[in-house]
Amino acid sequence: MAYKVLIIDDKQVNKELLDGLMNSAHPAALFDGIPKNIPIAEIAGRLKSAYDFISTGDDTEQKIVKIKEQREVLIRFLSGSIHAPFAFIVIKPSGEIEWVNDGFERIHGFKLLEYLESHGNTIFSLDPSSEIANIFNKCLKERKSFDSICKVKSKKGTIHWLQVFITPQISLEGKIEELIAVEIDITQFKKKEDELYAQNNKIKEIARVLERTNVLLEEQKQEINQQKQTIELEQEKSEALLLNILPFEVAKQLKSKGRAGTRSYKLVSVLFADFKGFSKISKTLDPKDLVNILDSYFATFDEITGRHYIEKIKTIGDAYMCAGGLPLSNKSNPVDAVLAGLEIQSYLNALNDTKVLNNLQVWELRIGIHTGPVVAGVVGKKRFAYDIWGDTVNVASRMEQSGHVGMVNISGITYDYIKDFFKCDYRGKIETKNLGKIDMYFVNRIKPEFSQDKQGILPNDIMMNLVNKL
Repeated sequence: MAYKVLIIDDKQVNKELLDGLMNSAHPAALFDGIPKNIPIAEIAGRLKSAYDFISTGDDTEQKIVKIKEQREVLIRFLSGSIHAPFAFIVIKPSGEIEWVNDGFERIHGFKLLEYLESHGNTIFSLDPSSEIANIFNKCLKERKSFDSICKVKSKKGTIHWLQVFITPQISLEGKIEELIAVEIDITQFKKKEDELYAQNNKIKEIARVLERTNVLLEEQKQEINQQKQTIELEQEKSEALLLNILPFEVAKQLKSKGRAGTRSYKLVSVLFADFKGFSKISKTLDPKDLVNILDSYFATFDEITGRHYIEKIKTIGDAYMCAGGLPLSNKSNPVDAVLAGLEIQSYLNALNDTKVLNNLQVWELRIGIHTGPVVAGVVGKKRFAYDIWGDTVNVASRMEQSGHVGMVNISGITYDYIKDFFKCDYRGKIETKNLGKIDMYFVNRIKPEFSQDKQGILPNDIMMNLVNKL
């Protein structure tokens, strides 16, 4: 329906149109009850208002028709979504279900009429947790879309997890005419999510167990390291103690093979040192003081013999026994033994001089050296001790017994090895117990050309270079 009003000016209008409007039954013709004798200008104004009203009504009717067409298209679309994996539900603002698609039955197991008969006509019975009711009410209140996840039970009693979207449909007048709910079955996703959640919890638990295990392992590691350090320390102590008892090479053989046999040496210089009148001295001293003095002397002997590559064999009471040329063979051992003997006597003589000045009891020492073949090694299974055997040992003992205090007494055989480096006095053939007469020499000092000190106790570099070449 269309109306044409021609306004020529403030005083003239289309009379034919005006008459038609006045005689018409159309509500617009009676707009404000227009009298026939009013001014033309007023009639024109009222005609314009009537025209605007009619135009607005036409637009409204067209919009309503368009909305109805869109709604029909939407319902046809939803109805045609037979294989859609979700349900569409058209709901009145009161919550009553107006229409559903086939997806509703696939999810809930009910046709619409079945549901209405068994559950009532509202959507709220779908969800016992009231989550759907909550978002439905929020849509009504805030006039916008909301979604949530809820758990429902189907007709068969199976549990479904749904993602529910509810959207309000608002009219031109601003009223909510209806709401559209979309339900998407996310049960499989939910199961996967639960599985992943369970796996995640299991992984977390495993991680916690591993963390606790790592802590325990770290504690055990620290404990093991401490034990290892303790063992290493004890091992070092044991090795040090073993080296105090046995020569390095013998100890090494004993550790690697579990045993150390005997070995023959062709050239070994044996040194005996013994204190004169020890029995008499021991009667005047407290046993502890006696042992402390002996320990002090023998400790110094160990330092001196060690510098000259002499191996300590043992101590017997006040006697000190050592040997050069073993366990590693060398040809310089006669010189080494004599150098050690001179230094020991020099140390003790200097100490005795000090004691004389202080009116203290002096300890006098005899030293004897002989060179020859020996057998050396460790015997027995308990309390291992490195020892040497042979006539060379017996002769060296006789050299000490036949010597003088403060001197180094050597056999003729030893003299033949050292005569180029030392000044010696021949004593002649001396009778010895069970061995007959033996050539003996007192060693006075190192020859001046080979000595770095006036006393002839310390060798110089020239002598040491020559000795090292032996």
